Amino acid sequence: MQDRSVNLDVISPDAPDPERFDDPKAAVDRLCELYSMSTRFLCQSFQTAMEQGHPGVRYRAFYPEVRITTTSFAKVDSRLSFGHVAHPGTHAATITQPDLFRHYLEQQITLLLDNHGVPVQVGMSDTPMPVHFAVANDATISVPQEGAADFILRDVFDVPDLATTNDDIVNGVAKPAPDGTEPLAPFTAQRVDYSLARLSHYTATDPHHFQNHVLFTNYQFYVAEFEAYARAQLADPNSGYTSFVSTGNAEIFEADAPLPAVDKMPQMPTYHLKRKGGAGITLVNIGVGPSNAKTATDHIAVLRPHAWLMVGHCAGLRNSQSLGDFVLAHAYLREDRVLDDDLPVWVPIPALAEIQIALERAVAAETQLDGYDLKRIMRTGTVASVDNRNWELRDQHGPVQRLSQSRAIALDMESATIAANGFRFRVPYGTLLCVSDKPLHGELKLPGMASDFYKTQVARHLMIGIHAMEHLREMPLERIHSRKLRSFEETAFL
Repeated sequence: MQDRSVNLDVISPDAPDPERFDDPKAAVDRLCELYSMSTRFLCQSFQTAMEQGHPGVRYRAFYPEVRITTTSFAKVDSRLSFGHVAHPGTHAATITQPDLFRHYLEQQITLLLDNHGVPVQVGMSDTPMPVHFAVANDATISVPQEGAADFILRDVFDVPDLATTNDDIVNGVAKPAPDGTEPLAPFTAQRVDYSLARLSHYTATDPHHFQNHVLFTNYQFYVAEFEAYARAQLADPNSGYTSFVSTGNAEIFEADAPLPAVDKMPQMPTYHLKRKGGAGITLVNIGVGPSNAKTATDHIAVLRPHAWLMVGHCAGLRNSQSLGDFVLAHAYLREDRVLDDDLPVWVPIPALAEIQIALERAVAAETQLDGYDLKRIMRTGTVASVDNRNWELRDQHGPVQRLSQSRAIALDMESATIAANGFRFRVPYGTLLCVSDKPLHGELKLPGMASDFYKTQVARHLMIGIHAMEHLREMPLERIHSRKLRSFEETAFL
């Protein structure tokens, strides 16, 4: 096959010149217009090339961007952890799928305009859009595997570039562009597109169904409970919930509507109880292990949820605990290892007061216990997360000593990962676990071990997570997003 990638003419869509906006809605409208222009051009060019062969030219379109240039430090409300740039200069962000992120973009741009008093500029960036991401929302188009077409795809179109699809911004290692421009948002457009594609693959639901409040669990039992709760809410015209989405994007609007049987479950079955403005609740069954926990949170983070909580099972480490007791994590012992390259283990993962209060209030309301009586069924303390499911089979001297020295009260494989990634991605996080076994005290997770009390408690467990999220939903966004999650110099966008 002849290599025709050298010195090909590059054809791009004619885009309008960059324009300044002091109206956030108009700014997002322009982002939508530019994004549509690029994706439409690439889709049409791709279809033509698939039908007619190598076009003899290279097709290239670009992501739109929003940028702001300030010449002075802004005087902002010191209580607000986002919505302003750290220092004078130019800050920019490439944008993808602005229709999906419209509310978020309008909110963030509004804060920029209010805090800095200068307009934002919207135009085309110099970041090429990979053809795979451009055609992702067109079900009639699929990109063939390398070698399936009669020309090399990357000779004609831009393809995903892993060199620029990374977490440098959130990891605090991003460098300014050659012209001095610094990041305005925590993720680049390519990084967002990559995660949106992964979300569809792993969860078998479209990203636009995801809600702002996300519950993670490691046990399928919670799915049935979540569906039952969703149907009850749909039966109540005053609940505010509008629909329920199951695997395969099956969406129901009525309480008694059937859901189709699923032939093949995805790796991380996901369900959405939707509410206007994305204010509903998403439940993700991540299964077992820190790798799944990292994968799920790596990708959901680009949707900028308002909070995520882990409501899973754990091993109780204290003799005073009983099966079915609750554990509210106030600290984390990280032995999951999957995030060590992104977030060193010496970085403390703080408890967030707003999340802790919401969870404790939800436990009290659901159990009808309060104050000192609440200690009968709930403990607060350190949760250890490990990467070895059969840790009990190892020599116990070392592991048990470390657990005791850390004052750990529970052990699982996901909670520290979810909390650490929440910290890394600036997503408020929390953990409420339910004790399902006590391996250090002879109560292993075996058939028949669960008591009636345990069965009752796990039925309550999901409801506690839901009630905590409903409490957080009523809080202003600026109160939920704690300044604890922000470093010395942060992106203005949340």
